[in-house]
Amino acid sequence: MANRRDFMKGSLLIGTMAASGLALAGASSQRPLSSASVSQNAPFWPGDSRLVISLSLQFEAGAQPANAESPFPPLDSQYPDTIAPSWYEYGPLEGVPRLLNLFDKHGVKVTSHMVGKAVEAHPELAAEIVRRGHEAAGHALYWAPQYSLSEAEERQHYQEASDIIERVTGQRPVGFNAFWMRHSRETLNILQDQGFIYHVDDLSRDEPSIIPVRGKPFAVVPYTLRNNDIGRIAGSTAMSGAALLQELKDEFDVLYEEGQYRRRMMSLSAHDRIGGTPTVVHALDQFIAYAKSKPGVAFMRKDEIARWALSRADTPQNPPRTFDRA
Repeated sequence: MANRRDFMKGSLLIGTMAASGLALAGASSQRPLSSASVSQNAPFWPGDSRLVISLSLQFEAGAQPANAESPFPPLDSQYPDTIAPSWYEYGPLEGVPRLLNLFDKHGVKVTSHMVGKAVEAHPELAAEIVRRGHEAAGHALYWAPQYSLSEAEERQHYQEASDIIERVTGQRPVGFNAFWMRHSRETLNILQDQGFIYHVDDLSRDEPSIIPVRGKPFAVVPYTLRNNDIGRIAGSTAMSGAALLQELKDEFDVLYEEGQYRRRMMSLSAHDRIGGTPTVVHALDQFIAYAKSKPGVAFMRKDEIARWALSRADTPQNPPRTFDRA
């Protein structure tokens, strides 16, 4: 499997180019020629909000394989990696508690994408996330690829992960985020069978949409590579917390302007071991305060967004997913 950092490096370049294009489009003050969500009369969001922001909290520590990537140089497999596990454990010991306090400070509710084995490793913390009003979403059984599993294995993994999350937190997940966003040909069918109503593994829009799964509507609540700490802070093109803050503000400003005439959503992602560092939390603190200072800004969990999208006749529709077979 290609190194995640190498993939992210190319994605960041594309994201930077796309962000520049968005800035130019916003500066022109021209409305789009067509959009399924463009309407002067329709309420774009509950409460007539102008822009919705959705934060993801990735709960992964304790579910990573022995050879999982880390900031350290690769180690010969014959020797134990004695330091990488501590990098992951920073998430449940320091990162998640710090982020939960930040969310409480601002009264913001988020979606936590929980890996089943991470929940099993840190049950008290996983339960605390839900106790504070946040959503527990599925993130598979292990923090490892699932697209290469057989259909039966994939189905079993998701079922077991959901059972763990429900047993520990009291909440059964209805949303899903795959490892590195990569699905198999059967992922959406399996999710639909198991009662999920949405997934986030799509980067094609800055608003929710609907995809048909065996003829039934399934919500897409888009994730992000741009506003994502694993690339921006821990990746090969790492930036400072101050630069991250400015990037978040720039993205917000363009989407907030567009939110006058179409449904807009801003997605942010914080990983337990990265987003919970003091520098990133400081940047997120300032950004949330900045966003809340603007009228018509709402923070929503992804299950709330999915249900809203499924209830609206004006939600953009996607064609069914198809995959070529070798």
